[in-house]
Amino acid sequence: MRELIRPLVVAPMAGGPSTPALVTAASRAGATAFLAAGYKTPAAVEDELRAVRGAGIPYGLNIFVPVPPPADVEPLERYRAVLQPEADRYGIELPALRLTDDDHFADKVELAVAYAVPLVSFTFGVPPEPVVRALRAAGCAVLVTVTDALEAQRAVAVGPDALIAQAGAAGGHSATTDPAGYRGATTAAEVLRAVRAVSDVPVVAAGGVASAAGVRDLLAAGATAVQCGTAFLLAGEAGTRDAHRRAIRSGDHRETVVTRAFTGQPARGLRNRFTDAYSAAAPIGYPAIHHLTAPIRAAAAKAGDTGALHLWAGTGFASARPGPAAELVAAFRPED
Repeated sequence: MRELIRPLVVAPMAGGPSTPALVTAASRAGATAFLAAGYKTPAAVEDELRAVRGAGIPYGLNIFVPVPPPADVEPLERYRAVLQPEADRYGIELPALRLTDDDHFADKVELAVAYAVPLVSFTFGVPPEPVVRALRAAGCAVLVTVTDALEAQRAVAVGPDALIAQAGAAGGHSATTDPAGYRGATTAAEVLRAVRAVSDVPVVAAGGVASAAGVRDLLAAGATAVQCGTAFLLAGEAGTRDAHRRAIRSGDHRETVVTRAFTGQPARGLRNRFTDAYSAAAPIGYPAIHHLTAPIRAAAAKAGDTGALHLWAGTGFASARPGPAAELVAAFRPED
């Protein structure tokens, strides 16, 4: 597995940024990059696997572990009512609550097995042990994303090949299985140390890394590799929305916040009007809230209004630079 996981890993970024072009370019430049299966249909995932499979590069696929539906829907209904002014603002109707959605988990695992994807990572929980066994039997190395020592212990029990230790500084969704208690206050070094203390499997450190020096420090601290995502949002091969790119580069956003306002799961992004207005009111409820706010975000994107967009970014976002993926990989190589 170590020959597949290079010292620099380009994170899976669901919702558009991760593309076959980004994965191919970054991997050819010396990193290991992941496709993001989240939110996509199985057919779309298969198209992307076909696009990268013949490139002769190490690559990975990230899959969301299904989250159980909420036991109490009343907080979600209340939040739906709170969001009505946003629907009025953009002239849209809020959808009815969608409480069940496994993101085609079984189908995506089957695709990973069929294509013998070299690296398969999981987010939002620990995959069932039979899934891990099936993937490993197909020649896939399995990685599970964790945010603390307890999650690491649970993950190790199913026999993964490696863990991804995700810090609170990371952009986008946290993999935490305790969204109520999550604050996003940890650094990559802290989570790496905590995870290595309870596990002897290789650990990929992730979250808030914004320089080659940061990569070197984490490797020196015992990480097998270091995963970066925000640093590649502005890559020419990334599928990042133009509005998202502009927001990162504008200088108008000075900080990131952890919020459940957009999806019901803690996620770090640029602070904007929506996070200010709704973070305090947003309950736990992924993916129901993701589906509830999707029309708002789509309307805001159409209007060019970054005030209601989920502008995922880690704490090191100010260091992100545009350019070809190969140049960005070169800038983050730990030996440089």
